[in-house]
Amino acid sequence: MHKPTLKGISFGLTSGVITTLGMMVGLNAGTGSKLVVLGGIITIAVADAFSDALGIHISEEAEGEHSHREVWAATFATFFSKLIFALTFVIPVMLFELKLAIIISIIWGLFILSLISYLMARDKKGNVWKTILEHLSIAVVVIIVTNYVGILISKYFN
Repeated sequence: MHKPTLKGISFGLTSGVITTLGMMVGLNAGTGSKLVVLGGIITIAVADAFSDALGIHISEEAEGEHSHREVWAATFATFFSKLIFALTFVIPVMLFELKLAIIISIIWGLFILSLISYLMARDKKGNVWKTILEHLSIAVVVIIVTNYVGILISKYFN
């Protein structure tokens, strides 16, 4: 797989985990509504997939190192990986009670983030555990912060 496509996929999957989990946890903490969380997942899957794809597109163009085809490969890879991966979080929300769905989603997201981190570190011949722990730590911080943001919003604006 060539570098721009791999960059798009890894960015889309990582963003899909962090953004979707953060949004889900925050909306759950703020509303406790399955409908709101489900609507948030679908909205973020579409809107943020377009946003991230455009961001990668502009970033790749700005580097001035990639062909027109490579720029579009990174764009499409980002869009589809973000869209499809973010939509996988719909499954637990549809199948389970919301609190359990959030737990399952966190486990699923952290697993995917660990897998991406492992593959990247192995490919770069880096320290696998350090890379995984670094990336998981960032994700956990996002989950904790967005949970408290949701609680604060519910407390002060409900």
